[in-house]
Amino acid sequence: MEIVNIPTLHKPAVYLPEYIISQQDTINLARTNFKDNPNLEKSIELIINTGVMKRHIIQPIKLATLHPGFGYRNAVFEYESKRLVPSVVEQALNNAAASASQIAAIIYVSCSGFLMPSLTAWLINHMGLPDNTMQLPIAQLGCATGGSAINRAHDYVLAHPGSNVLIISCEFCSLSYQPTDGDVGSLLSDRLFGDAISAAVVTAEPGEGLSLERNASYLIPETDEWIRYQVKDTGFHFRLDKRVPGTMKPLAPVMRQLACDHGWDIENLAYCIIHAGGQRILDDLAKYLRVDLEQFSFSRDTLANCGNIASSVVFEAYRRMHEKGIFARGGKAIIAGFGPGITAEMSLSQWI
Repeated sequence: MEIVNIPTLHKPAVYLPEYIISQQDTINLARTNFKDNPNLEKSIELIINTGVMKRHIIQPIKLATLHPGFGYRNAVFEYESKRLVPSVVEQALNNAAASASQIAAIIYVSCSGFLMPSLTAWLINHMGLPDNTMQLPIAQLGCATGGSAINRAHDYVLAHPGSNVLIISCEFCSLSYQPTDGDVGSLLSDRLFGDAISAAVVTAEPGEGLSLERNASYLIPETDEWIRYQVKDTGFHFRLDKRVPGTMKPLAPVMRQLACDHGWDIENLAYCIIHAGGQRILDDLAKYLRVDLEQFSFSRDTLANCGNIASSVVFEAYRRMHEKGIFARGGKAIIAGFGPGITAEMSLSQWI
């Protein structure tokens, strides 16, 4: 019997923590904790311009703003990820009509905590996945990792006919809040990023989802210092170059060429599932791709209601589109994640 091998990305499952911080809460917190910081007013202007109205965080704000040490925070990351990830995985498996025993590979992505062995090993032991499940943890691509995970799942299914891949994104960005770091990048990141867990299954057989057809990676030369972590005893300190918002201009032609190489016109795609790094990122990309701003409405909605949830953004935007029922058979889509490097991970797909 011939094995069907059409990598299909099914509806993601997403968990958003119960604790919520609004934009006004964020501004009040900045004014309280950094009232004498010369970067305060500039940072507040940037906060307002991000378009983030609220974010979900893994701890109450009173705990999130304390700094008990990097080790304690990482212990919170481990505890909460092991407590919460399994139910999200179960929902993702249900969405794909798959079971844990049918998974051949796990791609686990996070840029906000560190575990060794990876959470993948714990999940194999505790969720009934096969002992020979391939494990691929990806940690250092930041927000681009959502796109990277989808691309690596696509590649794995093509290389291993008949296999299914589980993708998990676990981002607790609030555990990197730095209450004494007055750098503009740190001030902005503490008020832009949110927390989320997402999971999705890529199956080898077609189903209700996006058929993954072609992918590509691209790194903008000489920008590797523009988005980075400065690792200190207190943990991850986010650093952001002021030139980052301008990176959509050089990335747009790369995305256009990817579509062209596949025989598609990027200006006429039906769906755009784009990483929401901030309001300007989306505005500029629409401008340089020459597409209507409405194409990014679900990414923008994710940004407004969740903040930048790092590698989970593309999954939450896709989930929102899925639940709205906007997809039509044959509709062409691009998925794109952007992160440190500066790196872009892009995928072309069709609804089947």
